[in-house]
Order: sequence, then structure tokens, then C-alpha cells
Amino acid sequence: MKGMGIRMTINFEYEAAEQLEFDYEALLKRVVEACIDYVECPYESEVSMLFTDDDQIKEINQEYRGIDKPTDVLSFPTIEYENPGDFEGLEENVADSFHPETGELLLGDIVISVDRAKLQAKEYGHSLEREISFLTAHSMFHLFGYDHMEENERIIMEEKQNNVLEKLQILR
Repeated sequence: MKGMGIRMTINFEYEAAEQLEFDYEALLKRVVEACIDYVECPYESEVSMLFTDDDQIKEINQEYRGIDKPTDVLSFPTIEYENPGDFEGLEENVADSFHPETGELLLGDIVISVDRAKLQAKEYGHSLEREISFLTAHSMFHLFGYDHMEENERIIMEEKQNNVLEKLQILR
């Protein structure tokens, strides 16, 4: 393992009808690992990823966000950070933040619509691998507490996710 050598678990669930024609687990393990290294997370971590289709992500989007349409990616962070990417003080909430059996930091869940990712890859003129890597990096920074509601937040978050993808040579 590269970087800081921190162990991690990624729980992959694949429910989309259309199969991906590349080793998405190996690719996204690299992306998740690079994001964890980038923010210098000091803990072994766990992330869950669900790959689905537009119909299912639309249902999830409606249920959790009240938005009745499909989206490309949804992020469900487990941790509420005082400051994005600041892991200080998490040990104080061990029951809330860490897996009781493995001791791993529970970062949260990522849901990706394979349908939407394929469409966006075509729209942006890059590979599906690049699009799914981008959506994963984007979502990882949400799991670290970053957001893009304000312009300055958007700029910071985009810079971080672009830095990770450039480091991995996953380019447009």
C-alpha cells in the first residue's frame, strides 16, 4: 500500500443492471486510498460504496434529500466535523465514529449511479473510469466534511479532488 500505509476497508455493493467493463474495485481502492492519504487521516478507515442505476438513486435522493430526480452521486458522511478534514477529537466519540469490531473510522457511504456516470462520461468526453474516479474522489471529500455550497468551499473542494486525480494520473 502506498502513502502512509493506513489499512482500510471498502465495502462494495453492485446493484446496477449494467456491468462496468473494468476492475472498478481496484481503481476505486486507489482513489479512496489517495484521498485518505491526501487529508492525512490518521486512522484505519472504512467506506461503503453502492453502485446503482438512475431509478434507485432517484428513490434514495427523494428519501434523504427530498429531491425527486436521479443524481450522479450521493454522499452520506458518518462524522460531523468541526472543520473539514480535521480528525482531532474523534476518539472522544468512539461509539459514534469507529467500528466496534475493527476499530476503523467509519467515514460513511457513497452511492453512484452507473447510468448517470456513463452519460456524464460521454458528455464530458472522457472515460467512464475517469468519471467514476471523479465521483468517488468528490464524494470522499464530502465524507471528510468538505462541501461546495459556497463559492470558496467549492474552489477548495475542487482543488483537492483534482490534486488527487492528477497524482493518480486519472486525467480528462
